[in-house]
Amino acid sequence: MNDSTTLPDSDAQAVMATAVELRVVLGQLRRKLREQGNVGDLTPSQIAVLRRLDGGPATVTALAKAEGVRSQSLGATVAALETAGLVAGNPDPADGRQTLWALTPACREWLRVSRAAREDWLFRAMNVRLTAAERADLARAVDLLKRLIAD
Repeated sequence: MNDSTTLPDSDAQAVMATAVELRVVLGQLRRKLREQGNVGDLTPSQIAVLRRLDGGPATVTALAKAEGVRSQSLGATVAALETAGLVAGNPDPADGRQTLWALTPACREWLRVSRAAREDWLFRAMNVRLTAAERADLARAVDLLKRLIAD
């Protein structure tokens, strides 16, 4: 039974309640991890662009499309990141009229340190707040979450 239409009403309600609670808890965990990572005064849009560029250089047009915003709006975000020394642009070898934006070495180091801080906080919180059995349960839950997001 993979579809809510095939579940009895009580099961469907329980699955929906779990879905709602999971969404809320994951949002809270994300905010807590963001606090630990020291994102400073970056906006959510700027953080999203940095995450995308962490996967490799991209044009403003490609970034805007990926984020579902207009190129002009994203251009302002990239400009602010450039001013902060977090991204740098070079001419696109495939189309010299466009600029390929990439993370600067300083930004890559900042991201590395930020990730390490978040992972350290999570490691410590898991060790202090969870029993060994609960940590094992959490590991199994991570596997289940991976299945939820698999294509």
